[in-house]
Amino acid sequence: MKIALIGYGKMGREIEKAAIEKGHIAVLKIDESNLDELTASNISKADVAIEFSTPSSAPGNILLCFDAGVPVVSGTTGWTERMEEVREACIRKGGCFFYASNFSPGVNILFSLNKYLAGIMDRFPDYGVNISEVHHIHKKDAPSGTAITLADGLKDGLKRIKDWTMEKGDDPSLLSIHSERTGNVPGTHVISWKSPFDELEISHRALNRKGFATGAVAAAEFARGKKGLFSMKDLLGLD
Repeated sequence: MKIALIGYGKMGREIEKAAIEKGHIAVLKIDESNLDELTASNISKADVAIEFSTPSSAPGNILLCFDAGVPVVSGTTGWTERMEEVREACIRKGGCFFYASNFSPGVNILFSLNKYLAGIMDRFPDYGVNISEVHHIHKKDAPSGTAITLADGLKDGLKRIKDWTMEKGDDPSLLSIHSERTGNVPGTHVISWKSPFDELEISHRALNRKGFATGAVAAAEFARGKKGLFSMKDLLGLD
């Protein structure tokens, strides 16, 4: 499989390693030094594009892949206020768009567990809930896209939660997300439930970037030749 890597930083290089291990090849590698090569014509040489860029450039990159007629897998976070625009363009142009805020299979299992537990805890109002996440100092968005996905899962399951905030406060309808940027941490997410009597936690700690990279390549293999909108739920068979 021929892959266009749009975003060739640390994550892009890790994805390339994982792709080569699976017998694939990167026919286009885009970073800040060769943005002039990011054209529909060049993207069209690939079977699929994997997009890990920046929040400001991701929507345009994805739309360009639709113009090239190439399925695109994106893991860039921090831009989802334009998600509906991108999804509509995908459908209108007959493209393929696979999006995940996190490509780790473990994190996506955590998403399912989180929503399931929220449905149970809706019956136990004594438990307050918060999310904490830690990432490396180079991560550009906060909170992480993974933390926001977890927050959305809690909002779906808990009638008492109306929204999330990064501010500390006493409003029980606001879910608190604490973000920390330090060192070279690949990613840690913890959902904590606390009552006056006890505390319950579910968490995921990435040990390295390889799990994310392997998941992104698996998503690219899944997306090749398809049309429509897909996520890790489709790849992993999760409800």
